[in-house]
Amino acid sequence: MKISLGRRAVAEFLGTAFLVAAVIGSGIMSDRLSGANVGLALLENTIATGAALIALILTFGPISGAHLNPVVTIMDALEHGLPWSETPFYILSQLLGGISGAVSAHLMFGPPLISLPTHGRSGAAQAFSEFVATFGLISVIGGSSRLKPTAVPFAVGAYITAAYWFTASTSFANPAVTLARCLSDTFAGIRRAMLPGSFWRKFWAVWQQHCCFVGWFQAFRQMLRTSSSPTTRIIDFAHHLTNHGREYEC
Repeated sequence: MKISLGRRAVAEFLGTAFLVAAVIGSGIMSDRLSGANVGLALLENTIATGAALIALILTFGPISGAHLNPVVTIMDALEHGLPWSETPFYILSQLLGGISGAVSAHLMFGPPLISLPTHGRSGAAQAFSEFVATFGLISVIGGSSRLKPTAVPFAVGAYITAAYWFTASTSFANPAVTLARCLSDTFAGIRRAMLPGSFWRKFWAVWQQHCCFVGWFQAFRQMLRTSSSPTTRIIDFAHHLTNHGREYEC
């Protein structure tokens, strides 16, 4: 029996809300308990986030697939796992869930419900880190779901836990979480410009970056499926990359 779109959208909303609450809430708690030891605070934040991801995917996976991430939703639609007509509802639920999660974390720990962060996280290195983090995340999901679907929650949790440390951006890899963290002036917050117009322009730049990645990854997958020899694969990849880059307006 297929679960209704409404129930799946609610699952995506709740899952993303809990994920963001875990990211921001554990960031606040670790910052308070660790004093000036930023490395220890990040480790505590990492463990809580990875554990929450595993639990949330196990909980909401049977209902909606537990995407909890617009990029994962887009990739699922590209792979014909999710109808394109349902994709906007998933993404909207994730964005609203992320914002709700940030507000919930603030309610639990006492900061203002919405606050502009002061943590600077920008630049070419940060952007490339996000590309690497997102490419790795989708690769882990794609590979583990085909070989051993029951391992996906643990693979994703383990990957994000590791990516917190091997990427300069601490592996956001999720536009819904990125937006939510832009509303929290806490340990896990991401600084954005004070003016709303600039805020949304910068968020749109992050969104375009993720969409650009989707086109590249799809071109790579298509190249592996249709080509046999290494030389042909390289040529085909360049061709598909050009076509998909135009399609997704990178």
